[in-house]
Amino acid sequence: MPDAPPPTPAAKPDARVAAFLKHLATDRGASVYTQRNYTQALSEFTAWHRADRNAPPDWLTLERDDFRAYLRSLGRRNLGRAAIQLRFSSLRTFYRFLIRRGDLEASPVRGISLPKLAKRLPKFLTIEQMKALLDAPLKPLSMPKPDQKKAGRPIKAATCYRDVAILETIYSCGLRISELCALRVGDIDFSEQLVRVLGKGRKERQVPIGEPALKAILSYWSFHDGAPGAGDPVFQDASKEGQPLKPRHIQQRLKRHLAAAGLDPNLTPHKLRHSYATHLLNAGADLRSVQELLGHAHLATTQVYTHVTTDRLKKVYDEAHPRA
Repeated sequence: MPDAPPPTPAAKPDARVAAFLKHLATDRGASVYTQRNYTQALSEFTAWHRADRNAPPDWLTLERDDFRAYLRSLGRRNLGRAAIQLRFSSLRTFYRFLIRRGDLEASPVRGISLPKLAKRLPKFLTIEQMKALLDAPLKPLSMPKPDQKKAGRPIKAATCYRDVAILETIYSCGLRISELCALRVGDIDFSEQLVRVLGKGRKERQVPIGEPALKAILSYWSFHDGAPGAGDPVFQDASKEGQPLKPRHIQQRLKRHLAAAGLDPNLTPHKLRHSYATHLLNAGADLRSVQELLGHAHLATTQVYTHVTTDRLKKVYDEAHPRA
């Protein structure tokens, strides 16, 4: 009986990929979602290269044709344009890292034509819908006791007031959900009505916060045993003392409040950020200021919101032009 073939040795961890992922986490302060997406994209390419070329990729010798072949394989999998763009964005960022380290002089991913993304307008809530959503978290407190029991386990008042404060803060400041979860008490300047926000790439910005949001935060804190310290999370996980709320928990709570307000429960927290930007522009804010408030690195990212302000422009035209 012939001897069994020796077991295939485990793949050695890729040192360059590991260094890149460490750079993302420590130097760039990338969010957990960005780190996850980049890790997955590089792992997928590595798996494809092993299957197609019977070897792990040598990142320094790969050529443009290798990535064109990978692009064709993604097309055969019927992946959407956004999914393909995300994978190549990760590869481009990885190669920029290798070039800065001096490992390479040029990126083999550069110049590859990718399928263009379809232009989609951002979804947002109207001002009336936003008001209905902000009122939704306190509704259970006004329900008769028997109705509360029918609806399930009674909701604590602290949870209701916390959710109001969360929604008010997102809408007042236009925060990403990761930025909201990372907020510390010391980041809020109540006297100046400003919030210090640590955004993508650890870029810090200051944004105004409205009085309704500040009052909502103080109402929520009044349910704490004592005043929170400067280093405490603004929004704490009730089941884990001193720990910030996780994005997933906020998403779940938002679904409930959207349904209570008669709105689409599939809307994400990011749609509140869209609403913030759209309402500012509709009220006459300039695009550059909105870019700063949102923490966008490029004005082109903010310009998507100009498509949804056409009604305001038409109204201004009709009111101001003598030949309208």
